[in-house]
Amino acid sequence: MKIGLLGHGTVGSGVRKIIDEMNTKEISQLEISKILVRYEKDITDERMTVDIYDIVEDPDIDVVVECIGGDEPAFSYVKAALFNGKHVVTSNKKMLVNHLGELLETARTRGVRLKYEAACGGGIPWMSNLDRTKRIDDIESFRGIFNGTTNYILSKMSNEGSEFAVALKEAQDCGYAEFDPSDDIDGMDTAYKVILSSCKGFGVLVSMQDIDIYGIRYISARDIAYACTHDYVCKLIGTGVKSNDGISATVIPTFVPKQNLFATISANFNAIESASRTLGKMTYVGQGAGCYPTAHAVVQDLIDLMYKQDIEVTSGESTRIDNKSRVSSFYVRSINLDCIQDMIEERIDEDTCITKKMSFVKLTSMIKTLEDDAVFVAEVMHDCM
Repeated sequence: MKIGLLGHGTVGSGVRKIIDEMNTKEISQLEISKILVRYEKDITDERMTVDIYDIVEDPDIDVVVECIGGDEPAFSYVKAALFNGKHVVTSNKKMLVNHLGELLETARTRGVRLKYEAACGGGIPWMSNLDRTKRIDDIESFRGIFNGTTNYILSKMSNEGSEFAVALKEAQDCGYAEFDPSDDIDGMDTAYKVILSSCKGFGVLVSMQDIDIYGIRYISARDIAYACTHDYVCKLIGTGVKSNDGISATVIPTFVPKQNLFATISANFNAIESASRTLGKMTYVGQGAGCYPTAHAVVQDLIDLMYKQDIEVTSGESTRIDNKSRVSSFYVRSINLDCIQDMIEERIDEDTCITKKMSFVKLTSMIKTLEDDAVFVAEVMHDCM
């Protein structure tokens, strides 16, 4: 199977090294024919080119692997490849979320496959196992630690007592966090993965604007200390639930009981759980990012395509998120708690409380009432399993 590789950065170079250097029966049947690089000065291999049309219009190339990242030109290149009858494998979650419906429909009408295992969970075989479960059973829900950067930060704060800014700087120094970490610490990266998991698990397309998203930007050592003294560990959890009321989708820091498996996941690891009627709860744990874990997932998608596994394309139906049925209690820290006095179950001190049980819809309304840009909110999880 001949492959056109778009991008030769962290993930792209990992894909190239795996295919060029590994020697399994499956890998020996894969061949990278051409590699797109940005500038002439980047050409270090006879397969490299700066012209996208050398790849998307080459009749000998069967699959295009997109590892450029970002929205454009990645979207235009992927759409051109699909339109020209080439399967596409991508690790680009942001581009997928912005254009998923259009790309899936293009793939369907052109009789090719768009695969994105590497866009969610890094090296964890999360998407493929959702597919396998759905062959027998409906996915009822999923939840998990989808973002390695925030898990590293929260682990440092919980295990070493680090302040947020110190833990973030260390994550950046280790290469786990970008120079601008906003997508990670504001929960957007986790939300991208909730959207992709909802499409794969529930067969629906949901909008970022409909998801209730709370990040960890304003978390403090005080919040971590409260969680610890009450036998909780703070984790950023993304959740999707399918019920008779529709689809619920949220991203929120969560005080997880120490007995819960998620509480034991440290450093930059991910852990994602699915629930279905006959299989019950299944949890997948592993490296959520990095050169080789992500590249490994890309190559697994290529091998699936080579063996013609999972070639049916479904476009997914657009649906609205309804978080009225998601009810919980919440830890809230704000300088303006007095204006929500009737919603407080327990006042911890002057600026922190535990709320009465309420829906996420009511929570969002309450947070707006606080008019506090630096408010920190965490869900309090009561189940230990």
